[in-house]
Parts: sequence; structure tokens; C-alpha cells
Amino acid sequence: MKQRTIGNGTVGRVEVGAIGLGLMTFDQTGEQPRAQLAETIRTALEAGVTLFDTADAYGPGEQLGVAAQGENEKLIAGLLDELGLRDQVYLATKGGSVRGDGGSWSQDSSPEHLHSAVDASLSRLGVDQIWLWQHHRPDATRDYDETIGILQEIVDTGKVGMVGLSNVDPAQIRTAHAVLGDSLVSVQNQFSPKFRSSLPEVAVCAELGLAFLAWSPLGGLTDAKELAAKHPAFAQVAQERGVSPQQVALAWELAQSEVVIPIPGAKRPASIADSAAAADLALTAEEIALLDAA
Repeated sequence: MKQRTIGNGTVGRVEVGAIGLGLMTFDQTGEQPRAQLAETIRTALEAGVTLFDTADAYGPGEQLGVAAQGENEKLIAGLLDELGLRDQVYLATKGGSVRGDGGSWSQDSSPEHLHSAVDASLSRLGVDQIWLWQHHRPDATRDYDETIGILQEIVDTGKVGMVGLSNVDPAQIRTAHAVLGDSLVSVQNQFSPKFRSSLPEVAVCAELGLAFLAWSPLGGLTDAKELAAKHPAFAQVAQERGVSPQQVALAWELAQSEVVIPIPGAKRPASIADSAAAADLALTAEEIALLDAA
């Protein structure tokens, strides 16, 4: 698979597969047998997918009597260890979001919570240092400058190799970069054919040399009716190329900038294999223009 860069020579620089794997929907609620999830991971790695993205707040809510917080991290770490594939994966996680009763979401960017979140993730993932730790979402109850200062404290502990931001705007990226410098290596925002408003963040990332991790990159393409009604250009190109509309969407996102790394979610081997193939789908200038205008 074609590679893309995260990090720099100062704090670390790695090449990862141009397509990553978002793990938010991995769980064991009964619909996803553990063997299926393990095979999805194996298939991803065989296809060249090396960036895996989780978060301490990912989990199944209160289903089956299991609290969400930390469950996805524990599941992923366990599967990687069982498969003996831990050393083949660049595993990123996030902190700052909190799951409550019934699977509710809230934010907590207090110094106490963020520092403890890093420690808890270290324990659940079974590592001495988190490769890439991302602040999950700005906390409206906290001054953002204070939050960035806490991220610098976390970097200074050595418990994380690099830091990233998620769900931020251009001004917040610049604020963080001014403080964190080379320790800041990535931004993770929603971006898809349906959700294109993160293009300004992509531009800032390209300017500053940050990777842009696109979450939910297949938005608008998973429902056949919505695809036909709202995104027919993607269906047209897919039919002409003999590939899935999902592959076209991911290839289009990769074409936006060399810093873009889509991280589609997948729970089945066939899904991640299809997504991974998008890294080798080179769209023509005419096709990109058609999709840009769609």
C-alpha cells in the first residue's frame, strides 16, 4: 500500500498505510464474534493498513452490563496480543471524552482527568508509551489555551510519543501548534463526500506539516438511496471504474492533499479489504474535478 507520513524527525517520523482503520464500532455485543474482529484486523494488516485508531471513550455503552469507558482499548489490545501482531500496528488513542450511564457522552479536559486518562490508557493498552495520543474534543467549559498547556505537560511526562487534536477548527490548530510545536503531529476531523466542511482544516494541516486523519470518511455512501440521490457522481465513477463507491470516496479524499489519511470503520474483513484497495486507485484530474463539484 502507498504510504503517508505522521510526525517529523524531531519527535519521530513514521510511514503508515494511506488508509487507516477506525475502531470505534469494534465491540462484542453479540453481533460481532471475536473471531470476526480478529480476522478483520488480520486482513487489514495483510492489505497494508498499519494505522489503527481507538479512544478511551469507545465502547458499547451499557449493553450487556458493560460500561463503555476503556472497553474498546482493552478489546483491541487483547486481539492484537492474541494474534501476535502488536508490533505491526501503529496504535493511536484519544482522551478527554467521558461515557456515562446509558452510553452518554461528555467532555472533561480538567488537568486531573487528562493526566489520569493517559495513565489509564497506558494500562489498558499494555504499553510504556502511547505512540499517538489525541485530545478527543474541545471542552466548552474550559479555556482552550489551558487545555493546550495540559497537553504540553503530558508530552513532558514522556508517557506519549506524539500528540494530536480531534474535532477542532483552524484557529484551534494554530493555537495548539504555537505551543506544542513539533510534538503536535495530527488532526482528526470528520471528512467525507457528505461532510466537506473540514477542507479548511486540511489546508492548515498541509501548511503546518500535520497529518489529517479523516474520520467517518464514507459518510453519505453507505445508504443506496442517499448515494443515488445525493452523490451520483461517486456512483458514476465507481461504475465506470468497476469499483465500489466507497473506494472512489476514499481515493478522492486522498487526492485532496498528501496529508490526508482516511480511517474508515470496518467490522468485517471484506469491508476493510475494499477500503484498503482505494490507496491504489488513481483518479484522473477530470474525475477529481467531477467529484469536487458534486
